[in-house]
Amino acid sequence: MSDFPILKQRGQHEVFCGLTAILWLHRKMQDAFFLVVGSRTCAHLLQSAAGVMIFAEPRFGTIILEESDLAGMADMHAELDREIERLLSRRSDIKRLFLVGSCPSEVIKLDLDVAAKRLTKKFNNSIQVANFSGSGIETTFTQGEDACLETVIRDLPTDDTQQLVVLGTMPDAVEDQMKTLLSDLGVGPVKILPTADQRATFGVGAGTRFACVQPFLGAAHDAMVQRGATHISAPFPFGANGTTDWLWAIAQTYGVARDHFDRVIAAPLARAHKAVAHAKSVLQGKTVFFFPDSQLELPLARFLSQECGMILTEVGTPYLHGTLLRPELEAIGPIASISEGQDVDLQLDRHSDINPDLTVCGLGLANPLEAQGKSTKWSIELVFSPVHFYEQAGDLAALFARPLIRKGLLTKEAAE
Repeated sequence: MSDFPILKQRGQHEVFCGLTAILWLHRKMQDAFFLVVGSRTCAHLLQSAAGVMIFAEPRFGTIILEESDLAGMADMHAELDREIERLLSRRSDIKRLFLVGSCPSEVIKLDLDVAAKRLTKKFNNSIQVANFSGSGIETTFTQGEDACLETVIRDLPTDDTQQLVVLGTMPDAVEDQMKTLLSDLGVGPVKILPTADQRATFGVGAGTRFACVQPFLGAAHDAMVQRGATHISAPFPFGANGTTDWLWAIAQTYGVARDHFDRVIAAPLARAHKAVAHAKSVLQGKTVFFFPDSQLELPLARFLSQECGMILTEVGTPYLHGTLLRPELEAIGPIASISEGQDVDLQLDRHSDINPDLTVCGLGLANPLEAQGKSTKWSIELVFSPVHFYEQAGDLAALFARPLIRKGLLTKEAAE
């Protein structure tokens, strides 16, 4: 990474914790359950962020650590066993149980990895019990998915069969579009992690090639490489260009001829360019500043610069995985500044000096900036929205255009 100048920041940061990832993971992993071992604050976060579920019992919950637990006056492992037995007696549909660590459980050094192994043995392997950390002490909210997939990958059996594995959670409709494109290219068999059915396991080994659709899967990437899999390096499938480059990297690996590739992508590529053009008229020539939050920042910056004509000022990201993001850095080329980590006060000062047209940031910064008359886009919305591949390219561009359109309408109304 030495050929890309990166501003390293190590100070106060403003991010959600990794527990937030449960909110999209539990929807994808239909027969899994995520049990957070944490405080009432953890429970309130999940409840308020997930909303009220009226028609179905959610596939996540929280074991509350009370004062006696935190003070070491209670046997946490006995309490954990008792609550899990109660849960499984009510929910026979659970095939994999994730024990999710939090800030409180990590502070008191509760070893949930040991607990997961003990419980798997206790239930005679009738249910898979695994552990990952969703603690917000040192991580940001998307790293919860990364930690979860790393755990899943470690537990996969060894299999050297030739296959393509795609890493990253996507809405079902987007996933189906991706499968169709890869099938039309003649690429397969294709496996996807995370899987909806926890019993539909597959192996990983020397015959496995894998590609990531999310840029925050650094630990999952490293776990796949350690298992002998080969990474297909490419920009991420955001926008028309990113999707084309991602698909072409895979197609080349599988020996797909360029003329066949061009025929397969021609129609969706044209639709993507046409859809993006509607928002480009608003975004063209406008400046954009990224605060570090989701780790989507570099691919999104590349999309806004290349396909929407925006001017990049500073692009901040919480953590920059050199292998995964090198293609994005090469595609972006030299810009004003790329920063890794955060020192929020210093970055706010730089933001004030630049005064960009649009700011992409977390919820904690958006409202104060809006109060100053700035146009903002919430980072978390870009994680929860369908934004990958050709058919979503126009929607992705529109997400950035709307704040500028809204500000224009408000300015016009105030003038009248």
